[in-house]
Amino acid sequence: MAEPAGSPRKRHALELFSGLPERYDRMGALLSFGQDPRWRDALVRAINPQPGQEVLDVATGTGMVAFALARQGSRVVGLDQSEDMLGRARSKLRTEPELAVSFVRGEAERLPFPDGRFDALSFTYLLRYVDDREATMRELARVLRPGGRIAMLEFGVPPSPALRALWRIHTRYVLPAVGRLVSPAWYEVGRFLGPNIEAFYAAEPDLVALWQRAGIDRVSLRRMSFGAGIVMDGVVP
Repeated sequence: MAEPAGSPRKRHALELFSGLPERYDRMGALLSFGQDPRWRDALVRAINPQPGQEVLDVATGTGMVAFALARQGSRVVGLDQSEDMLGRARSKLRTEPELAVSFVRGEAERLPFPDGRFDALSFTYLLRYVDDREATMRELARVLRPGGRIAMLEFGVPPSPALRALWRIHTRYVLPAVGRLVSPAWYEVGRFLGPNIEAFYAAEPDLVALWQRAGIDRVSLRRMSFGAGIVMDGVVP
């Protein structure tokens, strides 16, 4: 079973990103050498939202993916556990009031929606912060109608030994250095990411199998930017 909201893992995630929403969009692009926006675009294409569809964006953060989905004509609900992030997302929505987007606070492990509510579901940088990943995937699949598409964006570790060595230099030294130039809080984020990403893949070396065990079919995995980013998608049978 997943730990409650007050578990050390979830408290750490909330504390790590509290106070960061104002620069979150720009820093995400900077820390990924400009690749994060490309990855998010690929995630939206994997969902392939259709006008009139209802889509849930989990771990929505400041709403970047939610807004992109809504611009395709979908009705989007963005969910996040951080009220700070949601506050920033709602303030951005005021600049595009024509979009059919709403934001709610909640946890991926316990979604406040009935079975089969949504036509599609996206989530971004989520599984590293939950304790029972398979149960979380089953919960995400629960709120999708039969045939609904689910897609994920996550950091990756390059499979090539040479590129992995360069990636380690980037995550261990460049990310903290860039973060330090911005603020002590961003330094902590930069210092945290590399070890956290590697620990995740050590614990979950086969993400396709993880999704399949959660009952998701037609699972595909696409590596981007030499493996530094991963976009996955599948279908609820």
